[in-house]
Amino acid sequence: MSIKFTYVGHATYILEIEGQTIVVDPFFTSNPLATIKAENVAADVILQSHGHFDHIEDTVALAQRTGAKVIANWEIGSWLQSKGLTNVHQQNIGGGFNHEFGHVKLTIAHHSSGLPDGNYGGNPAGFIITAAGKKIYLACDTALFYEMQLYGEEGIDLCVLPIGDNFTMGPADALRAVQFIKPKLVVPCHYNTWPPIAQDGQTWAKRVESETESKAEALGPGDWIEI
Repeated sequence: MSIKFTYVGHATYILEIEGQTIVVDPFFTSNPLATIKAENVAADVILQSHGHFDHIEDTVALAQRTGAKVIANWEIGSWLQSKGLTNVHQQNIGGGFNHEFGHVKLTIAHHSSGLPDGNYGGNPAGFIITAAGKKIYLACDTALFYEMQLYGEEGIDLCVLPIGDNFTMGPADALRAVQFIKPKLVVPCHYNTWPPIAQDGQTWAKRVESETESKAEALGPGDWIEI
């Protein structure tokens, strides 16, 4: 069975796996790149990587409207429960769990994670999803780190990496990450939302394909692929 990946814009994207719709880091309302309104988004599951506003802005409202299960670290999960959410599954870095659509493991991410109201958001995370015979690594907001090679050893079909710089790794470090991970396909994210993170995704994708054995797709907001 194939997996559909839709790039919403910035660092928000949607995965359709085994009949489930998984929204990663819901940021629609203030997202200048989003081509879909928050009230029109369907969700069975929400993956929450960390607590910055440009990743969590619409999480509570989306989960309340759809009843989606939110998968997050302990601190963010507790914060979401304090906002009235009850369908919350808490994990932590290195821990995995078999969910309805597949297995999700939280990975290291070198970043920060304060919540919008100033509460502590715990450690930021990425995700490795094993489902439908595929393995997906969502690095989420992070710097380059050497342990990415370990994740690559799992055999990654699709990898999503930030390339914006300033807040996350930029094009050069993201290229190094591709060399570490060796995914079959890589998609860039977290760029061109605001001037401090302006990058040329198409140029980066061409460089990936010329300097590594991975394929690369720089998707525009609303574009999708199947793997």
